[in-house]
Amino acid sequence: MAEYRIEHDSMGEMNVPADALWGAQTQRSFQNFQIGTEKMPAEIIRAFGLLKKAAAKANFVCRPEKMTAEKCDCICRAADEVISGALMAQFPLAVWQTGSGTQSNMNANEVIANRGNARAGKPLLHPNDDVNMSQSSNDTFPTAMHIAAVLSVEDGLLPEIDAMIDTLKQLEKENEGIVKSGRTHLQDATPIAFSQEIKGWRGLLEAPRNMLLSALPYLRQLALGGTAVGTGLNCPQGFAEEAAKQLCALTGKDFCSEENKFHALTSKDALVFAHGALKALAANLWKFANDVRFLASGPRCGLGEIRIPANEPGSSIMPGKVNPTQCEAVTMVAAQVIGNDTTIGVCASQGNFELNVFMPVIANSFLQSARLLTDALRSFRVNCVCGIEADKEKMQENLHRSLMLVTALNPYIGYENAAKTAKKAFEENISLKDACVALGFLSAEKFDEVFHPEEMI
Repeated sequence: MAEYRIEHDSMGEMNVPADALWGAQTQRSFQNFQIGTEKMPAEIIRAFGLLKKAAAKANFVCRPEKMTAEKCDCICRAADEVISGALMAQFPLAVWQTGSGTQSNMNANEVIANRGNARAGKPLLHPNDDVNMSQSSNDTFPTAMHIAAVLSVEDGLLPEIDAMIDTLKQLEKENEGIVKSGRTHLQDATPIAFSQEIKGWRGLLEAPRNMLLSALPYLRQLALGGTAVGTGLNCPQGFAEEAAKQLCALTGKDFCSEENKFHALTSKDALVFAHGALKALAANLWKFANDVRFLASGPRCGLGEIRIPANEPGSSIMPGKVNPTQCEAVTMVAAQVIGNDTTIGVCASQGNFELNVFMPVIANSFLQSARLLTDALRSFRVNCVCGIEADKEKMQENLHRSLMLVTALNPYIGYENAAKTAKKAFEENISLKDACVALGFLSAEKFDEVFHPEEMI
C-alpha cells in the first residue's frame, strides 16, 4: 500500500506520495487533470530549471536581504538537478492543465524547494516566497517557452539542417555532369543537370533556415519581470535585466528582457512566427521526400532514376519488396508539424485581456514540431540521403526519350512546327529526329547540328 505524507497549501492539506519531491499544488493538479498521456515537455522542465536558477541569482543581486547566499546556493544546486534531467520523474503533470501553466511553475517551485531543503537538512526554502521570488506563473511560463524554443532550435534543429545542407553539397559534387529529364506537372520537361536538381533540394533547407534565424531575435525576448499582469508587481528594479543576463551566462544564448511586458504576457506572436518557419521547413521536406521516393520508384516499373538504401523488408507478403520508408516517415512528420501550426495559430489568438491561457498546448506543439523535425532530418540524412546514387543509364535513357527536347528546335522551326514534331513523334512512336525530317522542317544533318540535349541545361 502506498505511503503518503501530508502537505498543505493555501487551500488546505493534501496527501502526497512519501517519496515525491512535489507538494500540495502539484498533487492537486495531478489528481484534477487526468487527461491524455501527454506530459509537460522535458524541454519546458529543463527551461524552468534554468529560469529558477537565473532568478535566484538575480534576486541575490537585487534583494540580498531576502535571497541570502545560503538560499541562492541551495536553489541553484537543486535547479542544476532539474536542468540535468535527474529529477524528471518529479514532474508528472499533464499538458492539459491550467492554460497559464501555473501548476507546472508550482511543480518546479515545490520540487526545487523540497530538494533544496533535503540538501540543507532544514526547512530553508519556501516554494512561493523563495523559489518563486519576484516571479509569477504568468511571466515564468512564457519565459520558459521562449527559453525552450531557442534551445530546441539552436542546439537541436539548426545543426541537423546544416548537416543535411552539407550532405546535399557533397551529392552535388558527386553528380556533376549528369544530365537528366526535368519534370513539371508530373510531365516530361526540358533537361536539367542532376546536380541542379540536388541544388534545388538544398535550397529547400537553406530558405527555412534563414527564416528561423530571422525569428530567433523575437524568441530571445523574455517576459520575466512582468509578474501577474505585466506591471511588475513585487518585482524589484533591475530584476528582469539581471535574470536575462544570468540566463545568457547559463545557456550561452543572447536572451534579453522584453521591454513591453504587457505584450509579452498576452501575445504569443513570436512562437507563431517561429513556427511558421518550422511549417515552411516541413512543407519543403515533404516536397524533398516526395521527389526522392518518386525518382527511386520501381525498381522496374517506376522512374528508377536514383537508388536509395534498402533498410528493411517492405512487405509481409511480397518477398524482396523494399519501400522508401524514410521518405514516408518524413512526410508523416511534416503532416504533424503542419497540424501543429494550426493549433498554435488558433491558441495564440486567445490572448484575452492581460494573459494568454493556451500556453501549455502551444509549448507542447512547438517543441514537438522542433523535436520531430530534428529527428526526422537526422534519420532521413543518415538512412537515405547519404546513400542516394544516380542510375546514369536510366537517366540517359529517359532524357533521350523525352519529347520535350523538341523545345531546343523552337529557334529553328518555330513553336508550332516544334509542337507538330512532338505530336507526330508521340503518335507514331518514332524519334523527334525522324518526325522532324519526315515533316520537312529540318534535314537530318541540320537536326544533328542543332540538337544537343546535354547542352540544354
